[in-house]
Formats: sequence, structure tokens, C-alpha cells
Amino acid sequence: MIALVDYGAGNLTSVKKALTSLGARFSVPASPDECRRAAAVIVPGVGHFAATARLDAPWREAISEATRSGAPLFGICVGMQWLFEGSEEAPDVAGLGVMAGRIARLDGNAAARLKVPHVGWNALTLTGTARLLAGLASGSQVYFTHSYAAPVTPDCAASTTHANTFAAVVERDNIFGVQFHPEKSGDVGLHILRNFLDVCR
Repeated sequence: MIALVDYGAGNLTSVKKALTSLGARFSVPASPDECRRAAAVIVPGVGHFAATARLDAPWREAISEATRSGAPLFGICVGMQWLFEGSEEAPDVAGLGVMAGRIARLDGNAAARLKVPHVGWNALTLTGTARLLAGLASGSQVYFTHSYAAPVTPDCAASTTHANTFAAVVERDNIFGVQFHPEKSGDVGLHILRNFLDVCR
């Protein structure tokens, strides 16, 4: 059973619909202990990084324990940002810290008519082999809506550029994250979610 974590900032309805369409078995845990017993954990997110403060010490420890035991962990949008050490958006709120680096604000570029927040479709540039992106090619389009983004590090599996080049997909061992919304990214997004479910099996 996949634990879909609800901390009050996730796009849960759309994620639930996407997972249901793929035949996934999931539940929304009422307590951190339910995460410890999960086969995998998904942390979605929309909006401000400060919302992740609701994932307090018991939730962080439960999710970390599940991950250490081998359960795949998948962060979506702000959920992916939470995998990092922290964010400029809420400097006093710590991330989970399983990915190195901090989240930074995108630089708007008026001359290029690039506005922040970044809202819309962008192409992925694949930077290596990743299970989450199996069967996809560079140039695949996905849907973003965000003002802050993760740095490109060795864990970056795909990048994209809007004012800055940033990590659109990260993957290391059983830790996965996407800055975009796969549940709103049509067939490509469903393909990525299906790949994650394949990892969970």
C-alpha cells in the first residue's frame, strides 16, 4: 500500500485520480506510524514551502524510517523541494535533507518575457539514465507551476530552463522527485507515475 501524505498543501484530488486510473493501491495516512508500514510514500505539494513545517518530527522520522527500510519515496512539486535541505522561500523551515542543496527563487527576465511564477509546459532535458524516466525521450513536455526550484546536482535526472536551468527530476536509489505535476501532465505524466509504480513493485 502506498502512503499518500496529506499535510494540507497537496493537490491530493488530482493525484488520487491519476493513481486510481493506473490501478494503484494507496491510502492517506492518519498518523506517522502508517507511513512506517507503507510499501512506498508519496509527498505531493502545492504553494508555499512553509506548509511543509506541518511535517513535524514524528512525520519526518516515520518517512525517513520507511525510506531507510527500502520503501520508495516520491516528492511532487513542493514535495520534491522538501527532499532538499531547505528553501529560500521559508528559510526557517528545514527540508528532509535527503538531497543535497537548497531551493532558490527563479530569476524573472523581463527582456525575455519570462515571468515568475513559472506556469506552463516545458521540455525535459534528460541528463542520465533514470528509472522514473524509462521510455521517455528528451523533449517530453510536462506541466509546471512554481516560483522556486532545486539546483542541478549529480542527483538530477532531467533539467529544464525557465529563467534558470534547474532540476526538474531527481533520483537517487529509492528517492525520487519531480518539480512539475505529473498528475496534470497528460500521457507523459501518467507514464512517469506508472514508472514509479513499477519501482514500487
